[in-house]
Amino acid sequence: MSVQKQNPSAGETQVVEFRLGEDVCAIDIEQVDSIVEVKKVTRIPRTQDSIEGVMDLRGETTAIIDPKEFLSVASDERGNDVLVLDRPDDKQKIGIRVDEVLDVTTHAPEHIDTSDELENLDTRGIRDQIAQGIIKRPDDENGLDLIIWVDIDKMITSLS
Repeated sequence: MSVQKQNPSAGETQVVEFRLGEDVCAIDIEQVDSIVEVKKVTRIPRTQDSIEGVMDLRGETTAIIDPKEFLSVASDERGNDVLVLDRPDDKQKIGIRVDEVLDVTTHAPEHIDTSDELENLDTRGIRDQIAQGIIKRPDDENGLDLIIWVDIDKMITSLS
């Protein structure tokens, strides 16, 4: 499935939200090429735990990354959704495996705390500079859902 990118208003951020274990995370929609169902993944010997392996995607070898390793998410669940990244400078296609793709949402700047504002917290992912911020979304009970806004570029760079 291709991702429907809309034109958010000035200053707004559009993201793809997904679930990893009990956590809800998001990445910028501009970084997602498509969402596909995972097929057979072949493990590559002597690679990091965060690299699940490779799969054939439309005739192209695509590396599959497990973001749970980066964010210390404890979950035995293995979802079937892969967010294929839109990174033209990469030598190989990259996808991240998620438990479930939830939605494409748009957020105003006042609903986002950036990593600059959070750098003193000892929170999963943020201390490793993998999260670029927290998105605060009003929930149905007059509270807030907190969404980890993942910096895909930093995650991929940390694999090197």
